[in-house]
Formats: sequence, structure tokens, C-alpha cells
Amino acid sequence: MSITAPFNETRPAAADAPGRILDLLTDAYLMEIETVMNYVAASTNLDGFHGRQVADVLAAEVDDELGHARRFAERIKELGGTVPGSARLAAGQRSLQPPVDSADVDAVIAGVLDAEREAVAAYTELARAADGSDYVTHDLAVEVLADEERHRRMFEGLLGDHP
Repeated sequence: MSITAPFNETRPAAADAPGRILDLLTDAYLMEIETVMNYVAASTNLDGFHGRQVADVLAAEVDDELGHARRFAERIKELGGTVPGSARLAAGQRSLQPPVDSADVDAVIAGVLDAEREAVAAYTELARAADGSDYVTHDLAVEVLADEERHRRMFEGLLGDHP
């Protein structure tokens, strides 16, 4: 799922590899920024003993996700693109919105898992698009993909891991 406004409005429809890679990098950057916002909200809003435990894990993950966003932003700039501001963010992480019940740890973890799965799919696509044509972006996508897979496994272990 793309969370940005379509790039093809200003770029020709031709599927040029550098343009596609910039589009995917921009989507990745914006996805990470949205994740940071949602992790900060979740880590602040969760209540209860188990909620606080998950909140602490999420708070620690904010730094990782922000680091990913910074790395994607740097690569966008290196490739001659422009790192977008907030007007380009079309939020899409519906399942990661704060639950009505601030102690609903499972709802937050399920939202985190959705976001991690989406990131894994996006960074897999980015790695494939860059493979053979942009080795720096390929390596970046693979490194961040590995981080996201670790995050996903960790949160899968937390799901239902409380009374």
C-alpha cells in the first residue's frame, strides 16, 4: 500500500528504474515517519501492567524506526530527490491507531504487526527494484528489511503473552 500521493502526476508514466526507486524510497521514508508517530502515541497511551511493558518496548523501537527514516531520507537526497514534508503524508496505518481501551495491549500489538508486515513487503519490493541497478539502495533495503523482520518476530512473541 502506497501512502504517498501518486508520483506519476509530475513524472512521465514510463517505468524508469531510478524514478521507481525514488518513489519506493519516498514511500519507505513516509511509512517510517508514520510508524514513529503511531509508536509514540501507543507507547504513551497504553495503560496497565502489561500495557506499560509493551509501551516500553515500543518507546525503544521509536529510535530504530526514526533511524530508518533518516537513512531513507539520506538516500533520497543522494539520488537527487527531495525528501518530502508532512503534506505528502497520507496516513494509512489504520490498525495502529490508539484503541478505545487504553489497556487493549493485543489491539496495539496487532496494529504493530500489520505495520511491520507492510514494511517487510515494501522493503522487499524496494530491494528487488534496486537489485542489479542500484546496489547502495539494495543494501539499504535489505538491512532495514532485516530489522523489520526482527521487530515483527519480537512482537509476534508479545501477542497474547499476558493474561
